[in-house]
Amino acid sequence: MTLQNGKGGPSNFVWYELVTSDAKAAEAFYRGVVGWEADVQPGITPGEPYTILKAGKVPVAGMLAMPKDFFASGNKPGWIGYLGVDDVDEYTKRVQAAGGKVHRPVREIPSVGRFSVVADPQGTVFVLFQAKEGAQRPPQPPPATPGFANWHELHAVDGKSAFEFYSGMFGWKKTEVMDMGPSGVYQMFAADGPTMGGMMTAEDQANRPGWIYYFNVDSADAAAGRVKEKGGKVLMGPHEVPGGSWIVQGIDPQGALFAVVGPK
Repeated sequence: MTLQNGKGGPSNFVWYELVTSDAKAAEAFYRGVVGWEADVQPGITPGEPYTILKAGKVPVAGMLAMPKDFFASGNKPGWIGYLGVDDVDEYTKRVQAAGGKVHRPVREIPSVGRFSVVADPQGTVFVLFQAKEGAQRPPQPPPATPGFANWHELHAVDGKSAFEFYSGMFGWKKTEVMDMGPSGVYQMFAADGPTMGGMMTAEDQANRPGWIYYFNVDSADAAAGRVKEKGGKVLMGPHEVPGGSWIVQGIDPQGALFAVVGPK
């Protein structure tokens, strides 16, 4: 697990993690759909192994199986993003002061870094992460390389105030904006590089997904077929988006929402 903090500039996503009910089944699904390799390692909690998902030899994401009582209490399987910061204690306090919530106080991952689990003022959960001093992120490949994260999309209670929170907290800047008619606007944003995502007011507030993370695949059509073959469900797509890429949104067999993007 090799991550990089946000020191010296706006915060960016540095890691992605799937919380699931069945790690072995989820591993088989994502290996088949996205093409990741997997490496099971000891977790920070005894008895809870942690699976590293790799694009080639580069770690991209992680996966953690939670006990049954975690889901019995109303939690659902899902993906969560890690935002790199240079002082996790300070940012945790800032999130809380801005109206957010701390779900898990700052905790250490030995030899890796420190993290906290928080939520924005509208209830969307994410992780704050501070890498251990001296840790470096591997060189990032070209944007469309299969297996790597490509896009970050927030379906908010209110898109405008959500952007105000994230831009004020993490230094994100507005880039392009797309008028979606009755659905409002789709505001795209960047950290310290190219546009990396977009935010909007969710059309279906009762089933608002929060953050959706898009991972690159070799072919959107082929990936949609693999989702069905592996026991998942395609919710949308393949659907063309501005710029010529095609996206697919789906649900894995354990119930986690995910998305992929690639050529048709």
